[in-house]
Amino acid sequence: MLDRLTSLEVFAKVAAIGSLSGAARSMGLSQTMVTKHVAALEGRLGIKLFHRTTRRLSITEAGRSYLESSERILADMEAADAAVAAERVEPRGLLRVNVPVVFGTKQIAPLLADFAARYPKVITELGLNDRLVDLADEGWDLAIRIGKLRDSSMVARRLAPNRLVVCAAPSYLAAHGTPRTVADLAAHNCLGYTLSQQASAEEWLFGENGEICVQVKGNLRANNGDVLRAATLAGQGLSRQPTFIIADELRTGTLVALPLDQPEIRSSAVHAVYLPDRRPPAKVRAFIDFLAMRFAPEPPWERGLI
Repeated sequence: MLDRLTSLEVFAKVAAIGSLSGAARSMGLSQTMVTKHVAALEGRLGIKLFHRTTRRLSITEAGRSYLESSERILADMEAADAAVAAERVEPRGLLRVNVPVVFGTKQIAPLLADFAARYPKVITELGLNDRLVDLADEGWDLAIRIGKLRDSSMVARRLAPNRLVVCAAPSYLAAHGTPRTVADLAAHNCLGYTLSQQASAEEWLFGENGEICVQVKGNLRANNGDVLRAATLAGQGLSRQPTFIIADELRTGTLVALPLDQPEIRSSAVHAVYLPDRRPPAKVRAFIDFLAMRFAPEPPWERGLI
């Protein structure tokens, strides 16, 4: 079956040149193929588009009417192609970015004014939630994901490390003592995060690659890091938090990072992920490059921390 859009292009070219052979030369096709395209259109429409004699070819009245519609369609297609091509070169259009809630509010939102000033033709839509969204089904251009990546079909770019620390308020430590080892955590009220990709709220992983699993318990679980930060600040218990959430509190001393006898996981990181595409739109490349620049060589939440 011949491509209908190509048939429209052939028809418009024949009408403009007034010759099947001339249209064929102009489009780099054989005269036989040009004839087949015109015949396919006429067969589909049930009308004659051209009067043909051995000496000349002229467009019919029906053909002239159909030509007007064809030229509008071809012009719209050309404009659409040009718009898409422009988006590949110049950052522009709607950029839909999905980000975990706390990371989005604390680390992404403050940067958006600078991004908008750099790329005034981009409209950014920031979606904040902590569930694992489906970029294709839900129409996101890219997502920021934190921790160990599970979907290997995505293209991922590492933006920054994600450092976890066990922390507590000075008031809690004064009342309950300071744990020195991961084994000591069993005697403390450990506030659990329920959306961890690597462990449950009752399992805290330590070691370079999370190979040491420590069982903990506590009287609060939450699916949001800010809730756990607030409860930890109030002295309710220990929590295990990424530094991008509690950096300000660590700097002021309202929360204290607890050095234990086992290292924190080193493989956790902040990544930008997007669907496989050999040439992602310029708006996607611009946003990822912008974040990489702002987070390098050391992310802002780590600056000044030990």
